[in-house]
Amino acid sequence: MDKLPQISEAEYEIMKIIWDESPISTNSICEKVPSIHNWSNKTVHTLLSRLVSKHVISYEQKGRMYYYFPIISKNKYLSQENHNFLSRFYDGEMAPLLSSLLSNAQLSDSDLKNMYHLIDSKLNGGDET
Repeated sequence: MDKLPQISEAEYEIMKIIWDESPISTNSICEKVPSIHNWSNKTVHTLLSRLVSKHVISYEQKGRMYYYFPIISKNKYLSQENHNFLSRFYDGEMAPLLSSLLSNAQLSDSDLKNMYHLIDSKLNGGDET
């Protein structure tokens, strides 16, 4: 697996918008940033510049507007982050993670059934992820 660039939590917030809405203008990104962040437009522009320099996103200029789009897919990035998390906290072992989730998390019956079906499907040769 090629190592993808690390992105900060703030950059990830911008990426979620771009993955969902691309191509998307700078102004639209600024409007869609969750209000809990209370970021100025300058902060959003700085985050966009960082993501461009990391080659995670690119842009196309149309007139005076810039439209951003992802270079790296959300699935590919999340796959790397999942792998990093598993390696860092569980020595790459899935069973201790699952055990921790089952014993410590507030899982609904629906969550448990979904997990069961995912595991059952994987055991039966499916690739339902």
